[in-house]
Amino acid sequence: MRTKLCLLYGGKSAEHQVSLQTAKAVIGALDLNKFDIYPIYITTEGNWIEGNKLTAPANEVSELQFAGDGQSSAVAQSLISKKYDVIFPLLHGPNGEDGTVQGLLEVMNLPYVGNGVLASSAGMDKVIMKNIFAQANLPQVNYVWLTRKMWEENKEAAYEKAEKVLGYPCFVKPANLGSSVGISKCTNREELEAAYEEAFQFDRKIIVEEGVTARELEIGLLGNEDPQCSVIGEIVPKKEFYDYKAKYEDGNTALIIPAEISEDVQTNMKRKAVTAFQALDCSGLVRADFFLTENGELLINEINTMPGFTPFSMFPLLWKHAGVEYPLLIEKLIDLAKERHEEKQQLKYTF
Repeated sequence: MRTKLCLLYGGKSAEHQVSLQTAKAVIGALDLNKFDIYPIYITTEGNWIEGNKLTAPANEVSELQFAGDGQSSAVAQSLISKKYDVIFPLLHGPNGEDGTVQGLLEVMNLPYVGNGVLASSAGMDKVIMKNIFAQANLPQVNYVWLTRKMWEENKEAAYEKAEKVLGYPCFVKPANLGSSVGISKCTNREELEAAYEEAFQFDRKIIVEEGVTARELEIGLLGNEDPQCSVIGEIVPKKEFYDYKAKYEDGNTALIIPAEISEDVQTNMKRKAVTAFQALDCSGLVRADFFLTENGELLINEINTMPGFTPFSMFPLLWKHAGVEYPLLIEKLIDLAKERHEEKQQLKYTF
């Protein structure tokens, strides 16, 4: 019996195009003898547009974008009435990866792939995430944060805050965005001012992190209560840092899998990754990113609750090198979603 799988993609986010690439890849990998695939495209304006059941993979990304004005209320009713077996939110960034869509699916009592409301929202907000890491005693770089209002009321104090606590170089990032959108490296006040202007275009809150000389290591986690770890990979940007263009456009980055690191570092990183996963109460999938400094210190950078998910993205590649091919990885995530949903159904909601 085939699983009725609903795919949510697109979204009202700066990472809309990344989501379309993810959806195209997942559709192409799914076995149509095992799954009935029902697409729902979310426009950049936030309209939900339901497509017909897919009978073949999409050849072009444009095929995944449906014309029309889609009514969210009608689509929500469809989600309930059709009784999909599993929903797979292939959404990156705000309004999809941040717990908003997960909350909708929870209210509808629908099983869905990936992290729940709490982990999604905490993992999306880099400030909240780092505060939780600190509570879990996970070492990380120094950081400061501020809102647009704080910046607008006293720009000089906003710049001095970063300079006094962190110094240069430092990195300025929107607090609630992924895929390296809106990130700038700063080595002086002029660059810092420009970086604040850039980051505040994408979010009302930004984070500024201390720059460190370090190797960038990443690991994938898969599971619910007891996550398993993939092999560890290393990102070697040919530019100063791993920005959006290096990730998705020019391929100007080397991915080394497995990373050439000692067994002690591997063990330490896996332990810290699981600690981070459990501290945020994650489920399904996570990519955890670390810095390995020149003196051998391992610092957690962040986790991503819906990492890049094409066959050429780091998360699937890490699992491929661990023996889990892309189609099987998708099926494992769907099974984990069903497992978590079934567990929730055992809870008592009345006294």
